[in-house]
Amino acid sequence: MLLLLAHQLSFLTDGKSILLSERQAQNGMLQETQTPLTPGTGYTASAESLALRTRGLTKRYGQRLAVADLSLEVRRGEIFGFLGPNGAGKTTTIRMLLGLITPTAGSIEIFGQDLRRRASSVLPRVGALIETPALYLYMSGRDNLRAVAASLGGVSERRIDEVLDLVGLRSRQKDRVKTYSLGMKQRLGVALALLHDPELLILDEPANGLDPAGIVEMRDLLHTLAAQGKTIFVSSHLLSEVQQICTRVGIIRLGRLVTEASVEELTRGRGEFVVRVERPQEALHLVRSQPWGVSARLNERGELVSPAPGGRGRELNRFLVEAGLIPELLTPATLDLEQVFLQLTGDDLAHGR
Repeated sequence: MLLLLAHQLSFLTDGKSILLSERQAQNGMLQETQTPLTPGTGYTASAESLALRTRGLTKRYGQRLAVADLSLEVRRGEIFGFLGPNGAGKTTTIRMLLGLITPTAGSIEIFGQDLRRRASSVLPRVGALIETPALYLYMSGRDNLRAVAASLGGVSERRIDEVLDLVGLRSRQKDRVKTYSLGMKQRLGVALALLHDPELLILDEPANGLDPAGIVEMRDLLHTLAAQGKTIFVSSHLLSEVQQICTRVGIIRLGRLVTEASVEELTRGRGEFVVRVERPQEALHLVRSQPWGVSARLNERGELVSPAPGGRGRELNRFLVEAGLIPELLTPATLDLEQVFLQLTGDDLAHGR
């Protein structure tokens, strides 16, 4: 469990905090690199438009390659989803992004600055929450924020009020954290990461273990933060949530980037249409009798999913109407992100690898 805050790297484990100063981070962990950091090629976005960029990022543990030649671009102000099966290299990548482990090769730029060379000026602009936050359960939510604020310095009571309002915990600020739901604890963890008002927020599984209500609360919080202009880099296995909150995603498998694209591009249908009609079996039989409709099928909701004559939905509508089957709904078919993920990563998720 890890929380990155302002001018320090803060490791929160079992209610104990071990702080590593910027200078230690820069001269220690970030200077362990043995292989020269080499930039990648083929980037089109300007540095000014990017919050985060990696080029050829690689991490090797002995003979095991954890992350291989990873090149990502995260634009300012977007919510970027970082996806992959268990063991794909997501957490290793995030720890490299935060300077907690040293890349074997490659480079990391945050707001156009090289992380290895400019950690002291870059890290104060980043906040992070890795997995479940370790909190002082016997203390109130506000006192948890005060404790971390004291270690940072320069965080006012007014700022604590602001983050409590932002994460929706103002009414529970005086209650002990042990009385909080898991969703409230996660939001308090995000509040800790927001104390110094970072421009880039890196979250690893922020909705992990939450019930449906907690997931909705976290979703709303991320939307609010994005609306304020913050850039959010989020790793999650809840693909339906990623589809709802992220503008773009990067998917990795076995440490390598499989794709980086907008959610819209990935979930766009392949020229098929979803049709809700009163007699779906009859419609299916009729459409399949046409040369253009042999791949038609019914989905789990009993709706017809079919290509259209010439790829045009209005022609499919006309065909059905002329056959006496008037559609109640006809809309372009889309994929869900889970389908796309499984197609791109194989069956790793099912086997827990």
